[in-house]
Amino acid sequence: MSAPTRPPTGPRLAESMLIGGGTDAVHAWLTRTAEHCWMRVDRVPLDEVAGWRTEPDTGNLRHHTGRFFSVESLAVDLPGAAVPHWRQPIINQPEIGILGILTREIDGVLHFLMQAKHEPGNPNGLQLSPTVQATRSNYTRVHQGKAIPYLEHFRDTSGHRVVVDIRQSEQGAWFYRKRNRNMVVEVDGEIEVLDGFRWLTLGEVADLMAVPDLVNMDARTVLACLPSGGADLAGAATDAFTTALVRSADPATPGVHTIGDVLSWITEVRTRTDLHVALGPLSGLPDWTRVDGRIAHRSGGFFTVVGVDVEAGGREVAAWSQPMIEPVGTGVIAFLVKEIGGTLHVLTHARTEPGYADVTELAPTVQCVPETYDHLPARPRFLDEVLTSSRVRFDTVLSEEGGRFLGARNRYMIVETDADVAADDAEYRWLTLHQYEELLRHSFYVNIQARSLLLCLRSLVPRG
Repeated sequence: MSAPTRPPTGPRLAESMLIGGGTDAVHAWLTRTAEHCWMRVDRVPLDEVAGWRTEPDTGNLRHHTGRFFSVESLAVDLPGAAVPHWRQPIINQPEIGILGILTREIDGVLHFLMQAKHEPGNPNGLQLSPTVQATRSNYTRVHQGKAIPYLEHFRDTSGHRVVVDIRQSEQGAWFYRKRNRNMVVEVDGEIEVLDGFRWLTLGEVADLMAVPDLVNMDARTVLACLPSGGADLAGAATDAFTTALVRSADPATPGVHTIGDVLSWITEVRTRTDLHVALGPLSGLPDWTRVDGRIAHRSGGFFTVVGVDVEAGGREVAAWSQPMIEPVGTGVIAFLVKEIGGTLHVLTHARTEPGYADVTELAPTVQCVPETYDHLPARPRFLDEVLTSSRVRFDTVLSEEGGRFLGARNRYMIVETDADVAADDAEYRWLTLHQYEELLRHSFYVNIQARSLLLCLRSLVPRG
């Protein structure tokens, strides 16, 4: 039986958040690690992806073992949307993987064991990743590779303290009902730190969030599920903005809406949204063509499905091949934030995507690839304000999941606003940081882009 969950509230978490500034040593460690941990990625036609086959009856792409994932089509009906009907390729990966980070106290301060890891879709090579980042097929060693380090701490938590253990979704536009188990497990005493791993405080990770393409998506989603420390961060505030931010994380500070009101709103949106989806064959997919060894939309927009051959050093497997999704353009992922009654509130969008497990999740104020709207009839609400504002608090390009997406990057932004949104707006609500933390204790309320932005927002707490 697992040890009871014990969130690291109070001074332990606050201290870890405030202690930063060790990033020069982290960069030096990454440079040393890159000398023997490398990856080469070459594009190949989909018909030449070793170990994968195109099913003759459906055109779907599937691994010869039947494991890992498949690329299929999804038919979507969403009456009332700007585009009410469409079909698209989508990744179907029903396995639930483990995204896990070990934590322990070092000199009275919580540290987190992070890994320097390559993925074939990473635009810049090594990124800061969770202790364990593995699909079920990976950790059951379908690939016949080496065992995954530290996996035993997450598969058997006996004797440890489980800090976070929650299933969360991933990109609902590219994955069909994909879930991963997000875990943080606290260990007592020393454990061997293997090559390519390093203990970091939350403050150090927060400092590194400002570096483009460094903290990977899987690390961001796990760390976002931690509580922020709330009132214990009060001494960190240095100006009106950070005072309002710290108040936003304090459970004693009320928001514009109660958490009950927010839950009722989400339930109402999910109930009234008439979404119908169905998996189907890739062959004969309208508006998509399979030419030149890839699958692409006839407009040249959205994304393409491509094949890659991978060779790697410092990985469990030295070489493999796979299909990947390659987005067209860099996205914009943004929170508009506003001080209301002395407390920072985040403008939150109830967003429906066809691959979500439960229809709608809470999303950033803006989440789009601006170039995509050259092909669509409506421009996203608030996009122009985000792109033209002079009140930008955070602005960094970060990569998405490099195991399935090739070169997927988004510009993550936090922008102050004076916008007024009606209290009964059908699609948007003002939430506090603590309300987000309450929702993150449960599955499928907060989407992966919003989870990344929440970590970006926490990184704005001064660290002295």
